[in-house]
Amino acid sequence: DELTDFVGPLGVPTVLHEAKHVIGVAGGVGSAPLFPQLRELANRGVDVDVIIGARTKDIMILENEMREVAGNLYIATDDGSYGFKGNACDQINELVKNLNKTYTRVVAIGPMIMMKFVAMLTKELNIPTIVSMNPIMVDGTGMCGACRLKVGDEIKFACVDGPEFDGHLVDFDQAMRRQRMYKTEEGRAMLKLEEGDT
Repeated sequence: DELTDFVGPLGVPTVLHEAKHVIGVAGGVGSAPLFPQLRELANRGVDVDVIIGARTKDIMILENEMREVAGNLYIATDDGSYGFKGNACDQINELVKNLNKTYTRVVAIGPMIMMKFVAMLTKELNIPTIVSMNPIMVDGTGMCGACRLKVGDEIKFACVDGPEFDGHLVDFDQAMRRQRMYKTEEGRAMLKLEEGDT
């Protein structure tokens, strides 16, 4: 038997930017891809703080692992069942505006809506922000077109050109509309009509 075709991993490797003080913002399962980045930054001597956000304590993951790499670990739950009562943006505001913490970079991975609001806040606070657009990826090979998004003035594909992008340039509203459309047969038909086969 002979291997006649092979497609390897696509996308761009994570860039571990030189930063003095990074805050990682993990929402839900976003803790899983965020953890190795923060661990490596901590191993390189970067000061790392972490916010883990979840609706409730019961669905939080990787708290102990994050605690090992974080200089400071902040827990935020929507229902107040654990840690700070509120969301990640509330916690960032508390740290930056009330406790006068300064960060040179934010890395946010989690639900699209969370990343959108984190990026809006950090733009206002003038903190460079990286987000991972992996929530909109479907096949991860560049074939389906589901992960098309607008970044600044350019059209990108999360699985080929990302998944990480400057959060201040991502058009989250367009990306979330696309994500919702793939959930129904009618939405998929509408995309095909508007954009053709992708």
